[in-house]
This record gives sequence, structure tokens and C-alpha cells, in this order.
Amino acid sequence: MLGAMALFCGNDTLVKLATGAYPASQILAVRGLFAVIAATVLAFALGQVGSWRGLRNPMLLLRAFLEAAVAFTFITALAHIPLGNITAILQATPILMTMIAAVVGLETVGWRRWCAVFVGFCGVVLIVKPDMGGFDAWALVALGAAALAATRDLVTRQIRAEVSTGLVTIASAAAVPLVGLALSPTQEWQPIDARATGFLAGAAVLVSLGNYCLIVACRGTDVSLVSSFRYSVVVWAVMLGFLVWGELPDTLAMAGTGLIVAAGVYTIHRERVRMREARATAAAPQPQAKPVPAAQP
Repeated sequence: MLGAMALFCGNDTLVKLATGAYPASQILAVRGLFAVIAATVLAFALGQVGSWRGLRNPMLLLRAFLEAAVAFTFITALAHIPLGNITAILQATPILMTMIAAVVGLETVGWRRWCAVFVGFCGVVLIVKPDMGGFDAWALVALGAAALAATRDLVTRQIRAEVSTGLVTIASAAAVPLVGLALSPTQEWQPIDARATGFLAGAAVLVSLGNYCLIVACRGTDVSLVSSFRYSVVVWAVMLGFLVWGELPDTLAMAGTGLIVAAGVYTIHRERVRMREARATAAAPQPQAKPVPAAQP
């Protein structure tokens, strides 16, 4: 997860540098084509392709579609929001995962975690600043990307173990340029810019490696443990935002980031407590029924 966050932040930086030359749909298509090549080479190099019949898995296809939706909404918002702010908003993903899991009945959420969700929501409000003077609709687009990312990660858990991680990475990469091409009539594509295309080629390699790391982190592991390492991306985003664009989050945004991180870490802590209690209950010896004495003649 630490590796995935560092790679994703590098990808986000390169993509933001390309947003001045290309609209979002063109970025999806150009970066997506490079990403398909990078993901395929990576999967074959690691021997992680497996059976191609896994592409028919409905959860894999749904994850691929959600990956493309996350990419489109995130890139659209990234062109208008500082990197540190949008990254902080995206850290609401674990909190949103809790809300979605509760709404669809995947798990029961107690009052402690609902309180953490509320605190995290307050953090998002501080970053978005929904007042007449500071309201920014692009921040809501970023929040939509966080909700889609939460749904994507929940779906990742449901993909059968026999479907290889490499195949999931390839499918997710392939869906992104397809969505970019489908959305091309809605946006005016620009002539090829060598510099921006170079940024997107580098971003494709980083996002493919990052996706592979993220999928590995979410499959067959204690997700509540590894999810806490998502927050390392905030440090990378603030640092790169300052070094590349001279951007620093304002005081309210920094306070909001702190609330989101605190709420997310507590949510993860409660998830671990719940899992430990469930394992302890399952391992506890069950009381055996007393034998019924035989009737005396």
C-alpha cells in the first residue's frame, strides 16, 4: 500500500502537468493506451496472467468500469484543484467504504464508526468550503471520485482468488482508454503535444505499477490493516504540490485533512477490533449438551 500511494502520487503529478494540453477524455485515451502496454508487460514479466477466461468474471468487469470512472472524475477535478486538496478529499475513501458497506448490508456499523464517519465528513467540508465565497463544484467532483474508489475497492474484495492479479490489472487498464474514446465526442481533442504525451507515458507506467500494488494489498490480506497506509499519500501530495506548483493547502484544508486522517484511522481501528472479536467468537469452544441419562427399567 505504501508503494501504491507513492506511485499514484507520481502519476497524479504527471497527469496534472498534462491537463493544460489535453482534456480529460483525451488524457484517459492516451495514458490508457500506454497503461495497457505497461500492465500487460508487467503481468507477463511476473507470471501473473493466468487463464484469460477470468476476463468473464463479472466482478472483474465491474471493477474495470469503476476504475475508468474513478480516473475520469479524478482527472476532471485535478485540472481545477490543487494536488494536495484533491488528494486529501480522496482520503475519505475508507470512510465512504464503511458507509457503503452499511447501506448495502455487507456489515453492521456501530455508533463509534458512525461518529468517525461524521468527523471525516466535517473534514471534507473544511476542504471543500461550501460557502458562497469559497464553494467549488470541482471539489464535489473529487468527492464523487472518492465514492467511486470506495466502491471499486469493495468490489476488488469480491473477485475470486483464481482470477490472477495481473489479469485484474490488465482489465482495469484496458477499460480506461475505452471510456476515454467513448467520451471523446463530448470534449474537443487537441493536437498531439510531445511534452504532454511524454508525461502521460510516464504516468501510465506509474499507475500500472500502483494498480498492481493496490490490488495485491486489497486481496487476501487484512484490508483494515493495510488501509491505514493510504494516508502516506497526503505527505507525498503536499510535498510534490509545493515543489512543482508552489501550492500549499490553507489552514482550513490542513485542519480538514487532519480530521479525515484521524477519522479514517479510527474507522480502520474499529474494523480490526470487530474482526478480532469475530475470530475470538468463532474460536471459542461451544458448550456441549449434557447427555440424557438412560431411562431406568
